Amino acid sequence: MRRRQLVSLLPRAAAISAAPAFVRNALADEPGLSAKTITIGCSAAMTGPLASFGKDIRQGTEAAMAQINARGGIHGRTLQLQMVDDGYVPQRTADNVKQMLAKGSAFALLSCVGTPNNAAILPLVEDSGIPYVAPWTGASSLRKGYRSVFHVRASYTDEMRRLVQRLTGMGLKGIGIVHLDNAYGREMLEDATRELAGQGLQPALQLAVATDGKNVAEVLDKVLAAHPSAVLLATAGTVSADLVRGLRKHSPGLLLAGLSVTLPNDSLAGLGKDARGMALTMVVPAPHQGKLQLVRDYQAAMRAGNQQEFSLGSLEAYVNARVLAEGLERAGRDPAQSRLRTALAGIRRWDLGGFAIDYASQAPYAGSGFVELGVLGDGGRFLS
Repeated sequence: MRRRQLVSLLPRAAAISAAPAFVRNALADEPGLSAKTITIGCSAAMTGPLASFGKDIRQGTEAAMAQINARGGIHGRTLQLQMVDDGYVPQRTADNVKQMLAKGSAFALLSCVGTPNNAAILPLVEDSGIPYVAPWTGASSLRKGYRSVFHVRASYTDEMRRLVQRLTGMGLKGIGIVHLDNAYGREMLEDATRELAGQGLQPALQLAVATDGKNVAEVLDKVLAAHPSAVLLATAGTVSADLVRGLRKHSPGLLLAGLSVTLPNDSLAGLGKDARGMALTMVVPAPHQGKLQLVRDYQAAMRAGNQQEFSLGSLEAYVNARVLAEGLERAGRDPAQSRLRTALAGIRRWDLGGFAIDYASQAPYAGSGFVELGVLGDGGRFLS
C-alpha cells in the first residue's frame, strides 16, 4: 500500500520540481497566509438562541486584532478574522469548517462556539492538523489528546465543582438542576450530580429545557412546584434569560446560580434588576474592574473600536485572540501550521497581565484553570 502511494506521488513530485519557482512557492503556501495577512477562521452562532455569544466573540476578537495590527501585526502581517454563522447547529459548524479547510482560507481556528458544535469539528481539526485555539466550551469530554487543539478556559467540571461547593457551603441541600436538552446540558447534569453525590446529596429536581425554549413554561411550573432552595442553571443563551425572568417573577427570593456561559452580555443587560443576586462562575477576571493590566488592555482595545460595553464574553474572546497571537509570534517570520502548534505547546507560565497561560508538554492542552465566583448587581455588572 505504501509503495503504491509513493509511486502515485512521484509524477506530481516531479512536476513540482520542474515547475517555475513561483509555481513551487504557490504549491507550498500555507492556508490562510499571504505576504501581508494571516486569516483566522471562526464558526459561531451569530443568529439563533446563542447569537449573543457570536456578538461578544466578534467584538473581543476584533478589538484584540486591531490592537495587535496597530502595533505592526505579527512579524509584519496583519491579522484578519473570517467569522461565519452556524446558528448553534452542529452540522452547520461542521460544514463551515469543512469549507474553510477545502478552500484553504484559514491558517488557524479560534473560539468556535458550543459543546455539540465542537464535538462535530474536532475530528476534522485532528485529521487536517489545522491549529485550533480556545474552543468555546469547557466540556471535559472534549479535552482528550488532540494534538492541534489548545484550550484556554478552565473546564466546566472545574466551574461546576466551584459552584456546587459554594452552594453546599452555604448549607443549601435542596438544589435543583435545569439543563439544556443537548450534549452540553447533559454533561453538566452529570458533573453537577457527581459533585452533589460527593457531599452526600442528590438533586432536588432534574429538568431538561429545549435549546429553543419551547418548553420553558412547563419547566417553570415544575420548578415552582418542587420548591427547591436553589436552582442551578446548566443552560446558555436566550433560554437562560427566559428562565431567570420567569423564576424571579413567581419566586423572587429563590437563589439562582449558573456557569460562565449561562448568560451572555445581551441577556444580562436585558434582565436588568432580575439579574441581581445571581451567582455565576467566571473563567476570566471581571471585565469592569481595571485592577489587572489585562483588563486595562482589553478596555483600551474595546474603546479604540468605539465599544463602550465590557463583558465577560468579549474579554474571553480578547484573551483567546491574544493567546493565538502569542503563538504566532513565537512561530517566527516564516509561519507554518506545524510551527504554530509547536509554539503554542511551548507556552509556559505566560502572564498577560494578571492572567496566566501555561500549556503542559503534551496533549490535551489546557492553558488556564482560572475560576472565580461572582454575584451580579443590576444590568449584569459583578458586585463581587
